[in-house]
Amino acid sequence: MSDREAGPGAALRTSRPAGPRAKAAATIAARLTFEAVGHAYDGVVSVDGVSLDVEPGEVLCLLGQSGCGKTTLLRLAAGVEQPSAGRILINGQEVSGPKAFLPPERRGVGLMFQDYALFPHLTIVANVMFGLTALPKGEAEREALQALARVGLESHAFDYPHELSGGEQQRVALARAIAPRPSVLLMDEPFSGLDRRLRDSVRDETLAVLRETRATSLVVTHDPEEAMRMGDRIALMRRGRLVQVGTASEIYHRPADLFTARFFSELNVVEGRAGGHEVETPLGRFETPGTLEGQAVEVAIRPQGVALQPADAPPDRRNRRPGVPGRVVETRFLGEVDLVEVAVEGLDQPLKARLRGGPALPPGTDVTVSVDPAEVLVFAK
Repeated sequence: MSDREAGPGAALRTSRPAGPRAKAAATIAARLTFEAVGHAYDGVVSVDGVSLDVEPGEVLCLLGQSGCGKTTLLRLAAGVEQPSAGRILINGQEVSGPKAFLPPERRGVGLMFQDYALFPHLTIVANVMFGLTALPKGEAEREALQALARVGLESHAFDYPHELSGGEQQRVALARAIAPRPSVLLMDEPFSGLDRRLRDSVRDETLAVLRETRATSLVVTHDPEEAMRMGDRIALMRRGRLVQVGTASEIYHRPADLFTARFFSELNVVEGRAGGHEVETPLGRFETPGTLEGQAVEVAIRPQGVALQPADAPPDRRNRRPGVPGRVVETRFLGEVDLVEVAVEGLDQPLKARLRGGPALPPGTDVTVSVDPAEVLVFAK
């Protein structure tokens, strides 16, 4: 929802500088554990044997394509769905499994939906009070106003959702989720409805609140950059299973397979066969792990690892690897970088390079192509 769509007064409110945001009160973080959890919809497997441990106070991002099972895993943790196999524990207590099933309201879990799910007929403070029904009305209102202060929206307490911008509605949903001070906070694609202009700032504000509350947080996203920016760790899913779990740096530099590597960056993929701890390609020879000896392999080259020089330029002495000849097919200006496609003998598809600075390379330019080995990954085919 854009500011223009949010109502006649929204643009004025969002342009006004917000007051200082109150600090969030810390909660007692809990450990969230999935043990061999399975789930199916009408016989179709959606979650397949997932085992995952989320540390107290950790922000873990569940990453994957649409339909991979990440939202289902979130709903299982919340108690909205029941597992068909395995169990889920919070601080070592079984909340879903063969021996127990605690309803959502007894789990100490906060759930933030993708569409915010605000009640249009209730004021903002009444929306935040919705999860505080166990408290007397006066105390619930004080807690709700405090939660709104944490996200910088106490001045909008008696407005209605349609009067707020998309970014403000997202912060109201966050205030409602943290008001009961949950030990575990579950967030389903919380920023997908925001335009790019708002997304970064609202995401940073949300992360600051999560750090202050210290709630154990499980955040579902399909955006790898968002996962890398927010998560202490990332759990990548595919077809209901975990593919790899680790920090952003671990997964980016040491991806488990080609699927994982492709998820985090664009790749040029060249096929070959490993032999003598190396693989021969039209772009030169690259090292391979000894475990791949004699196997057909796929060599993945990140575009930022491809360097181009005009063929008539003096050789770059800093580059110890000899280059191969190529010809520029297309050049696209992308602001900070140029995306250049180069035809190289022996390759079926043009090689993509992301170049920062340097001379312009219009189509038809003969170039020398070299590759940085640090940007090369080799996987079994």
